[in-house]
Amino acid sequence: MGRYHRHGVQSTAAIAGHPLHHMLIVFPVAFLIGALGTDIAFLAIQDPFWAQASYWLLIAGIVTALVAAVPGMIDFVTIDRVRNVWVSWAHMVANLVVVALALINVGVRLDDPAAGVQGWGIWLSGIQTALLLFSGWLGGELAYRYGIGAIQDCSPKAEQFHVEVDRPDVAEQYGRRSGSGHL
Repeated sequence: MGRYHRHGVQSTAAIAGHPLHHMLIVFPVAFLIGALGTDIAFLAIQDPFWAQASYWLLIAGIVTALVAAVPGMIDFVTIDRVRNVWVSWAHMVANLVVVALALINVGVRLDDPAAGVQGWGIWLSGIQTALLLFSGWLGGELAYRYGIGAIQDCSPKAEQFHVEVDRPDVAEQYGRRSGSGHL
């Protein structure tokens, strides 16, 4: 079970306190959004290389999304606070839809990647990119608003980096005197 802290919940799928899901999601996001970029490149210059690149980026995106889903699902199943927040359900469903769309997108391109891009491929890539942006926003909400897998480290080792800098040009806006605390 994830340990609850004053500022959040520790991820159960973590290495040395670093959540695996947060580390792994960058790969499918990059691959799947990259597929839209290579689709656009193909439509712009009609070089079949870009259609083939989209095809392989979609496959890489699907594989890495499934790998990233494992620690995400471990956190979802083992931390009740995650299951009790609607944002986590929406995040999970959106990601499952993205993977389903990517699978369909690969199927559309299976025989001829270039023809697939010109047909439904570009639209599927655009929709999955929009859904990824929405899902990423939801994931950010889970991490930074709800503190799922993103706890504040209050140890003396980390405390040295939690320094408040009191700038004279900004202090007045916040009702503070420069360098000496509150008014």
